[in-house]
Amino acid sequence: MNDDRTGLLPEDGLAGTLVARVWTSAAPAGPAVVVLRPEGVFDISRAFPTMSTLLDAERPAEAARAATGERLCAVEELLDNSRPGTRDPAHPFLLAPCDLQVVKAAGVTFAASMVERVIEEQARGDASRAQELRGKVQALIGDNLAAVRPGSDKAMALKALLQQQGLWSQYLEVGIGPDAEVFTKAPVLASVGSGEEIGIRSDSAWNNPEPEVVLAVNGRGDIVGATLGNDVNLRDIEGRSALLLGKAKDNNASCAIGPFIRLFDGSFGMDDVRRETVHLEVRGTDGFVLRGINTMASISRDPEDIVAQTLAAHQYPDGFMLFLGTLFAPIEDRGEPGGGFTHKLGDEVTIRSARIGVLRNRVTHSETAPPWRFGLRAFIANLAARGLLDGRSL
Repeated sequence: MNDDRTGLLPEDGLAGTLVARVWTSAAPAGPAVVVLRPEGVFDISRAFPTMSTLLDAERPAEAARAATGERLCAVEELLDNSRPGTRDPAHPFLLAPCDLQVVKAAGVTFAASMVERVIEEQARGDASRAQELRGKVQALIGDNLAAVRPGSDKAMALKALLQQQGLWSQYLEVGIGPDAEVFTKAPVLASVGSGEEIGIRSDSAWNNPEPEVVLAVNGRGDIVGATLGNDVNLRDIEGRSALLLGKAKDNNASCAIGPFIRLFDGSFGMDDVRRETVHLEVRGTDGFVLRGINTMASISRDPEDIVAQTLAAHQYPDGFMLFLGTLFAPIEDRGEPGGGFTHKLGDEVTIRSARIGVLRNRVTHSETAPPWRFGLRAFIANLAARGLLDGRSL
C-alpha cells in the first residue's frame, strides 16, 4: 500500500489498531473520533466523544476495535482527501489525532542534535557562523556524548571538564544532566494534522523541520500508543536566547501531529517505539531535496524516563502527547556556502515511519496559515450540538 491514496499507512497497512480524528461535514459538522478498518473509516464518537476518552479506556486498542459506529468512507477516500493542497471540505479529512491532551515536547534528547543546539547558542542565531563553530565544538567534545548516560557520574565528570574549558552550555545541561528538558509545544487543539499547512514565522531566516515520534499518554499516565510529529524549529530565534523558546516553538500551525495514533496491542508496543527509525524528506518548489533520519535507538534518555519526568510534579487528567526529540539537525547548504539549511515557502515535508505511517505537510508562514479558531469553547459547543455529551465525561 504505497500509492498516493494509501501512502499514509504503516508498511503493514491496517494490521495494527489505527485511530484518528477527522472533520465530518454532516450537519452539524465537527470532529469525529474514528478507527480505520479494512471495511472503511468508522466514526466511534458515540462511544468515545473525544480521543482523550478513548485513550483513558482500560484497554484502548481493544475498546477501539470493539466499538461500533457509522461508516464514513473508505480508508483510501479519507487518505486521498488528506493530501497537501487537495482537501475537499465536503468529505472527511484528517485532523491532528489529539484533542484535549496537552502537547509537550522533550528537547536535546540525542547527542548529535545536542551539539547543534550548542552551536546555535554560540552563533547567537547567526547561521553564517555555524560551520566554523561546528568544527570548534566537535574538536573539543566530539560525538562521544551518545555513550554518556544523562545524570551519571561520567556525565557529571564531563560537565566539570567542559566548564573548565569554557564550553559549558544550558543545552549540555539538559542533554547530559539529570533533568530532561520538557516544554509545552502547543495549546490544546492547536496542532495541525497530515495534509494541513505547517507554519514558520516570517521573521525567521534559519529554521528546519524536526521529525519525531510522539507518545500518546492517557490521564492515568499510561503510554498507550504513538504517532509522528514535526516540532518545527526556528534556529535563529532560539539561538539568540533560550528564553525565546516560546516564540521559537509555539506559533500558529507550527505543530503537526499524525496521521493517526497507532495504539499499543499485540502488533505494536513500547519496544517497537524504541527501535523505530523516522525518515524525513523535504522537497522544495526550487527542486531542492533534503533527506534525513531520526533513529530512536540513538536516544540518550529512555522514552519511559522522559514520561516519568513529565509526570513527576504535574498531573494531566486529560492526558498528554509527548514529542521525544530528534537526532536530525540539517547542516546541508541550501543557498550560499556556509548558510546551512532553512525552509522556503511551499516546501513539502514528509515524515515516514515503517510502523506508524506518514505525516505530510506543506510549509507556509504562520501569519498566513489558516488561523486557529476552533478552541475549547467551540469544541464543547460542537459536541453538545451533535448530542455527544449527554451528561457523560469527555
